[in-house]
Order: sequence, then C-alpha cells, then structure tokens
Amino acid sequence: MTAGTTLMKSTTAEHELAALQREHGRPLFALLLRLCDGDRQRAEDLVQETLVRAWQHPEALRADDFTSVRPWLLTVGRRLAIDARRARQARPAEVGDAVLEHAPVCADHAERSAAMLDVREAVKTLTPEHREVLVLVYFLGASVAETAQALGIPPGTVKSRAYYALRALRRVLPGYAADLH
Repeated sequence: MTAGTTLMKSTTAEHELAALQREHGRPLFALLLRLCDGDRQRAEDLVQETLVRAWQHPEALRADDFTSVRPWLLTVGRRLAIDARRARQARPAEVGDAVLEHAPVCADHAERSAAMLDVREAVKTLTPEHREVLVLVYFLGASVAETAQALGIPPGTVKSRAYYALRALRRVLPGYAADLH
C-alpha cells in the first residue's frame, strides 16, 4: 500500500465522519443533553465519543441490517451516557472551596483538653448537691428517675438542681454558654 492510498482512505473516513456529524449530530446531541440533565459540555463530549466509536467500527455503519445508522449512533450514545453517569455515582462528589469554607471545624486535642480542664474547675465551684446531680445526669448519662432513686430525692428536685447547676456553669463559663443549652 502506498502513501497516497493511505491518505485517500483517511480523507474518505474523515469525510464520512463529517457527513455523519452533519446528518445525525443534532438528534444525537439532543438525546445526550437530556440524558446529561442539561449539561451541554458533557453532552458534547459524549457526542464526540460516540463519533469516535463510529470511526473505530466502520463495519457497523455499513451493515445491511438497517437503512439508517442513527439507531446505532443513538444506542451507542445512550450507553456511553449511562456508563458516564455510573462512573460519576461511583466516585464521591467533588467539593468546591465554597463548601469547605462553611464546613464545621473540629477542635483539636489541645483545645478539647483545655475545655475539659475549664469545665472541671467550673464544676468544683458548684454546691455538692448540684454537683452530684450534674455528674449523674450529664456526665454519667443517668435518667432523672435513676438519679432520684440513687440520691433518695424526688425527680422534681433532680430537675431543678440540674437546671440551677447548668445556670451556674453558664455564669462561670461564658465562652461555653452555647454548648450548655
């Protein structure tokens, strides 16, 4: 095969591909645009990929089984769109900088340790009755009924002591008031 024959075949293939694009490009793009939820860039990429597949498989375009290549192109394009959607769903969503600016910031270990020391010192300022209720209910997770039974006091007293203990802590720890509500 000579260089002239190769050039003629590639030129012919390019002409056929251009004709394919002119004849079937708009309906293919319309389908892919719907499948891509209106994302024009993604739809254009899929049109190009579909035409690359057509270029790679000229035997499918010249098959005698159908009079038009449009069904073949639409099927290939639809399958490519489905594959692209599955690939996007398999990956975690991309996060932009704007989302990261509003992300909650977790305190580091040193900040938590300092806060724990502040709370311990503040709890020491409470009366023994208030401290007992606070430790049982908030730090050990006991219910009001369990605390009342353990201390031998009515449940209403447990609630009021817990309320007044938290109120006293809010005064002693003004920077932590939002956490104590």
